Amino acid sequence: MEKIKELNTEERPYEKCERFGAKHLTNIELLAVLLRTGTKGENSLQLAKKILYPDSFKGGILNIHRWSYEQLIHMKGIGRVKAIQILCLSELAKRLSKASAEEELNFNSPESIARYYMEDLRHEKQEHMKLLLLNTKTKLIGETIISKGTVNAAIISPRELFIEALQKGAVSIILLHNHPSGDPTPSKEDIIITKQIQEAGELLGVNLLDHIIIGNNCYVSMREKKLF
Repeated sequence: MEKIKELNTEERPYEKCERFGAKHLTNIELLAVLLRTGTKGENSLQLAKKILYPDSFKGGILNIHRWSYEQLIHMKGIGRVKAIQILCLSELAKRLSKASAEEELNFNSPESIARYYMEDLRHEKQEHMKLLLLNTKTKLIGETIISKGTVNAAIISPRELFIEALQKGAVSIILLHNHPSGDPTPSKEDIIITKQIQEAGELLGVNLLDHIIIGNNCYVSMREKKLF
């Protein structure tokens, strides 16, 4: 296999970045720069391509978020160090996206809430239910994952949900959960449990402001859809 140093100067990602700027590198070239080296019989570009475009996955650069440590270290050419580099790259990308959305975060705006929590939830392979706890000024005083379910349904305990809310002194709450399919359309079960939580909250003096379902770069606000 051709080594990076054997490529033409304009084809080497380091030299290409230095000459033209990082924005002119492909996703594969960017990852190759971060990986730095390949392995015997496979240069860093070929290794990066294998990570971004594996036979079993689609999505290109989004595959960065899909690999686990165990999967990475069992890939030829990826050892402990490179596996950790890739996992840290994935986490850094999520934090950058979240930091960008933080400036416009408004808990009265479903769109800004969905944008802020999008990267936390949309890459999960199971449904995760997140509880946001708010004070009288609709300011965040706490958040927690209250349920990790199967691919098809999250298991929610309204009792534990309200124990958490009352212990933290929350006067209102917002629920978020993801649909691993990427389609945020509420299921029948989503609607039923949301109505149950709303009714229980009214009895306890804790207002359910919204239940937002996260898909793949899209969302549904059940409040906006008047589903409860």
